[in-house]
Amino acid sequence: MPKNRFNAEEMIHKLREAEVLAAQGRTVDDLVRQLGVIVQTYYRWRKKYGGLKVDQAKRLKDLEQENARLRRALSDAVIDNQILREVTGLVQNES
Repeated sequence: MPKNRFNAEEMIHKLREAEVLAAQGRTVDDLVRQLGVIVQTYYRWRKKYGGLKVDQAKRLKDLEQENARLRRALSDAVIDNQILREVTGLVQNES
């Protein structure tokens, strides 16, 4: 059964393998067949990980996770501020 997902290290390894095969004169169709992915996946990997080293990909993944965490924290803070404004507005209107 083929593997559905690859981690960043495996993608970079497969891209390096594709570069070697391309240097040997293989077509993109041959490359993706050898890698076991479809053409769209190959180009998506190249766009995201092309030219990166494994340690750089790990750092990119860590930064993406940190960015997502910070976005959630900011959205929670904005919601809290809106709730506080509504509550203080209601208290002032009752007085």
